[in-house]
Amino acid sequence: MGNLVVVGVDGSPSSLAAVEAAAREARWRRAELRVVHALGPVIAPGPMPMAAASYGPPEGVLPDAAERVLTEALHRAGSVAPQAEVTHDVVAGEALTVLEVQSHDADLLVVGSRGRGGFIGMLLGSTAVYLTAHGQCPVMVVRGEPNATGPIVLGVDGSPAGEIAVDFAFAEAALRGAEILALHAWTPDTVPLPLAPPQLAEVPRAGTVAENEERLLAQALAGRQEKYPQVPVRHEPVLGVTHEVLIEASRTAQLVVVGARGRGGFTGLLLGSVSQALLHRAHCPVTVVPGGTQ
Repeated sequence: MGNLVVVGVDGSPSSLAAVEAAAREARWRRAELRVVHALGPVIAPGPMPMAAASYGPPEGVLPDAAERVLTEALHRAGSVAPQAEVTHDVVAGEALTVLEVQSHDADLLVVGSRGRGGFIGMLLGSTAVYLTAHGQCPVMVVRGEPNATGPIVLGVDGSPAGEIAVDFAFAEAALRGAEILALHAWTPDTVPLPLAPPQLAEVPRAGTVAENEERLLAQALAGRQEKYPQVPVRHEPVLGVTHEVLIEASRTAQLVVVGARGRGGFTGLLLGSVSQALLHRAHCPVTVVPGGTQ
């Protein structure tokens, strides 16, 4: 775990919840917390051509609204993590661009699930969804009501990209003193059929498939329990659709951790369907971990 947690704020209740979550992360990690507010485009009053639009206020001048946003955010951060080093940054530009740039330096980026005027159901224009697809570090989207004593639910698919998500989940559990519930969902449709003429091909018996899926899950977790012996781990292969299994598990979890794009992802699709479903419907915060170079 690194030394910089960045949180995006816009004054919305969702972003203030994100500040509190980010402050806890900074406290656990003994990291710097950077509170970032994007001003967006500022256009002078009166008719003017689009080319004349400028970004940000005059140098050295901070709008009253931005001042209020920062003051409230810094107060929330201080109440949660009074010993943490907290800095702030007001940047001219759209939130999507500003926070994506910030993600290059951060070890964790935290945002609310729904900002001012934002609709999380819209892929384009949604800060949370955009950043989980394009951010260069793990992105935590704060939503729902986390169970402070619940497990960290880890979605495991056995993909090489998912290895980074597994590492993140174990390190996070060690910081929080939490249990990991590692889930691997499978359906008969996801299991390759034996090589045989179509009329002879049969879906493998559920018991055999479950054993294979249990083996895959154990392999994906191999080595982590030795590295983090203090972290209790439960792992379960579950018959069901992946996103539905994880959403149901999120009801009693404090955090769900998944990779940005899993084993079934399409090349060029930066955010997988499981991650998107969780961002829309999970009952607790979700951290999406990029699988490397995007």
